[in-house]
Amino acid sequence: MYAIVETENTGLRGEDNKITEICILIHDGQKVVREFSSLVNPEISIKYKVTRRNGIKDDMLLGAPKFYEIAKEVVALTTECIFISHHLNFNFNGVKNELASLGGVYKRKKISTLRLSRKLIPGQQSYSLGAVCNQLGINVGQVQGAKEKAEATVGLLEKLWVMDTDGVFNFMLGPKSGQAGLPPLWPKSVVTSLPNVTGVYYFKNSQGKIIYVGKAKDIKQRVLSHVYSKAHKEMRLCFETAHIDYTHTGSELVALLLESDEIKKHLPKFNRAQKRTGYRYGIGTRVDKNGITHLFYDRLGKLKAPLACFYNQGECRAFLGELCETYGLCPRYCSLQHISGACFHFHIKKCHGICRELETVESYNERVEKALMPIADDKNTYLIKAEGRNTNEKSVIVVENGVYKGFGFISKRKRIKTFKEYDKYIKPMSDNNDVQKILKRYLRTGNGEPILIDFPEVPI
Repeated sequence: MYAIVETENTGLRGEDNKITEICILIHDGQKVVREFSSLVNPEISIKYKVTRRNGIKDDMLLGAPKFYEIAKEVVALTTECIFISHHLNFNFNGVKNELASLGGVYKRKKISTLRLSRKLIPGQQSYSLGAVCNQLGINVGQVQGAKEKAEATVGLLEKLWVMDTDGVFNFMLGPKSGQAGLPPLWPKSVVTSLPNVTGVYYFKNSQGKIIYVGKAKDIKQRVLSHVYSKAHKEMRLCFETAHIDYTHTGSELVALLLESDEIKKHLPKFNRAQKRTGYRYGIGTRVDKNGITHLFYDRLGKLKAPLACFYNQGECRAFLGELCETYGLCPRYCSLQHISGACFHFHIKKCHGICRELETVESYNERVEKALMPIADDKNTYLIKAEGRNTNEKSVIVVENGVYKGFGFISKRKRIKTFKEYDKYIKPMSDNNDVQKILKRYLRTGNGEPILIDFPEVPI
């Protein structure tokens, strides 16, 4: 059964926003089988602009029942019904809040005809109740009061049911309702066979094109979480997905690295982050006539030997800003504040005063050198050994001279004598700023996985 519910209210804020009219139409899937409609005395005045819109005035409600007098009937009518409304949150929360003020709790399965309309008739200029009804040829006249809106919503709902050949209505109820299954195009057998392991998963459309790449500690649970989400982007993703693939990685670090590489390789429609592929800017240094070391950023074509590379100027500024905060550098000498005299950080006691000649050049340059030291350390050659896909193997990530080379899987029994021998076991991958961020974060935290770093100078 379905309860189509529309309300009017006082238009005030907070607890003063009370229901002034309610209409409930009970629909059995074929026709309306019961109707309840009533004005409601909110015991407070109605906002003037609301009166102009729906025609309900304060004096019309003096003899109307108060909500507590009709609350029992409202609850009984909608019990075991799916709560349906065009502006769902407005109407459902109105009823819920009224009952909450009486000490009651109101929970119902619910669906919005507005959201359903967006799915089934995309591309409309307006999705107001009147506009959608007119578009579908539903004669509703002037849609003002709760009863007129409820009747218009019934007409719209019946039209949408006829148009819904892919099970959109049931899907929008949500899998947790027990009445909905997977999105219409999802292969149920594939979803059932998804493993509860760490790895990377791929959503593909009906043409086999990858439209989303994700990483998960538990692939099956993460994939199903997309279905549970009510976000518009997630619903669009689910409705365009026709097939799901996955790659078991064992290690979460390997999953992160593979996810990043696959996003850059396939540029999936629904992935926003990590689509960038090429550096455009870098960080450089120069010494002025006073001997002060400046840090600056510019396009890579103008830098002979960049200390670090980034995708855009924003990332450069964020990086330099972090150095200023961490090492007490002066923003004026880091291309962040183009001023003469004292920098802003000096006034808030974060700069030691090089911009006011209150600090020696030698002392300031020492801190600049200390700030750049971690960047120089990025040129190390090392391995990271982490979990494998089973108990008999381990994953290996290779970084040579600061450049990420790729990852692979090796049997725990395999004895490797030289660093170069790892090359034949790894899958070559591209190095980029996103990968470097992943590696640095992992080396700082470990993410709960064992880390073993082997340098080529040390026997393996």
